[in-house]
Amino acid sequence: MGLMVLALTLVLTREETASSGSSDVVRKEFHPDLLRQKRGIHRQTLYMYEGRVDTSPYVIGRIGSFQKVKRYHLEGEGANSIFTVDDEGRFFVNKTLNQKEKSRYLLKALMYDGDNTLVGSILLDVEVFSSGSVPVFPTTYSGSIKERSRIGTEVVAVTATDADDPEQPQGALRYSLRPEGELSAFEINSYTGVVTSRSDSLDRETRSQYVLVVQAQDLDGYPTGHTATTSVTITIIDINDNIASFTRQQQWKSQISHQLRSPSTGTYEFQVPEDQKLNETIGTLTLEDRDEIQNKDPVFTITQPFDNMFQVKLSPVKDGDLMLRQVLDYETRSSYSFTVHVWENNLETPADNADSAITSAQVNVKVIDVDEPPMFTRPIYKFSVMEETMVTNIGAVSARDPDKASKSIRYSIEDKDCPIGVDPITGQLFTLRKLDRKLEATHIFQVRAQEEPGGLESFFKVNILVQDINANPPELVWDEVFVCENDMAGTVIGRLNATDTDDQIPFFSFSLVQPSTTFSITTNNSDNTADIRLKRGHFSLDDPTDYMLEVRVEDGGRPPMSSVVQVPIKKRNIRHLFYLSLSARSLRLHTPVQPLCK
Repeated sequence: MGLMVLALTLVLTREETASSGSSDVVRKEFHPDLLRQKRGIHRQTLYMYEGRVDTSPYVIGRIGSFQKVKRYHLEGEGANSIFTVDDEGRFFVNKTLNQKEKSRYLLKALMYDGDNTLVGSILLDVEVFSSGSVPVFPTTYSGSIKERSRIGTEVVAVTATDADDPEQPQGALRYSLRPEGELSAFEINSYTGVVTSRSDSLDRETRSQYVLVVQAQDLDGYPTGHTATTSVTITIIDINDNIASFTRQQQWKSQISHQLRSPSTGTYEFQVPEDQKLNETIGTLTLEDRDEIQNKDPVFTITQPFDNMFQVKLSPVKDGDLMLRQVLDYETRSSYSFTVHVWENNLETPADNADSAITSAQVNVKVIDVDEPPMFTRPIYKFSVMEETMVTNIGAVSARDPDKASKSIRYSIEDKDCPIGVDPITGQLFTLRKLDRKLEATHIFQVRAQEEPGGLESFFKVNILVQDINANPPELVWDEVFVCENDMAGTVIGRLNATDTDDQIPFFSFSLVQPSTTFSITTNNSDNTADIRLKRGHFSLDDPTDYMLEVRVEDGGRPPMSSVVQVPIKKRNIRHLFYLSLSARSLRLHTPVQPLCK
């Protein structure tokens, strides 16, 4: 025998309808024509599939009643045989029904109070349907919602299908939450299947996941309809709703009650060697923050004046790594105490732990003395030594013991081939042999400074620049020098230059070895040249004698070197060659020269 649908119409008094509160069990329908029959009489229909077989009476609904109703009595088709009602108003079907045999039953339930007085009646309309299709959920569902979301926030929509006509009771689906799943935090729209939040206090830190059991039921949601269920897993998404709190707490006692009080600050103690490197973690200010790591956003500040000495950076797990900005020196300061504050950036809602979070911490840093190696007074030493000379006092290196012990220092040079020696006590440098610039212009070596006796050591670099010695005299260079019979006093009749093969930059000076009444030499400091000038004019070409100037040139080196050269001066009338060469030099040197001889 196939399944059938039983439709039960419950007619209630208005007071009973308002007090029953069970819209999922009995759908209340008000019909004006029935109301005209008797004041306070209502009618309602309940559906049931045929073929429902049970070993005991099957409850398909509950008849609403006043509190004073103590007994019910059924009248009509199948009353007290196929259908029964108990004193609590539960309506039973006691046998399997066949829609082909009978598709509708009309009954009436009379209600009596404790004095056996009739207080109301209910018209019951039972309709039986042939077997229909069962609802089907295609899958299980999952959704997510941010913690602290507003009431009514949509989470997920579930959908079931039924092969029956959705316009008929057999295909009309209604959704509900089963008690096997979560009922307190979420609700479902019985028509659309949309799950929404019914609480604005969802807290991931308290509960991160909920599992709902959703039921779809045909027959417009009456309990006699076919059902299907599916699970809905809802994940609570974390937001930044907790303040970072220091975990190391300092308990303190009241001076009056001597009782332990709740901490207002955290306390962190660190011991740090004075040779601790900068920007490396010296200790961690551990935090408690129940938010997920990607939502934690603590920010640290250090009170002045030690914010320029220390800094706090975020660790990979969002704790605070304490680091140095400046080097420590035990001999200068052996301890530091300062306050670190933490506050939460990008906090999305008022913090859950705003009243309990510890947002200030006292940090105490004790500097540990370390035996430090000697320190040189300069990062690098540079000295100059003249080549080909023995020097006993090039210069001195100097180091000191930075520790309070202030041990004496001994100096040495480890390189056995180094041409420079050092006094082990004073640090004075000296040459062990003459230096040759042409072989090696610079000597670079290390000086070791070691605490006595046999203590820590340091090495520092020394540069020795070998200076060139002035070993070669300058050489005079000139073009032919001529004088014309009509040249006037002050006329430049020639220019002298010089060369030097030494590495030193020369500074040439020119002079006459013997004073001359006819000629003078003027040194040009700007370009290391000299001009030959006439001191008088009007020369006779009939005199066949040429002039000879003895010129000295000096290079200005250390030691200075000089040479003496005789420069001939000739008399000419026609001087086109001289004119060409001298004019070219005149243009190059930008110096006025004598006019052409006529």
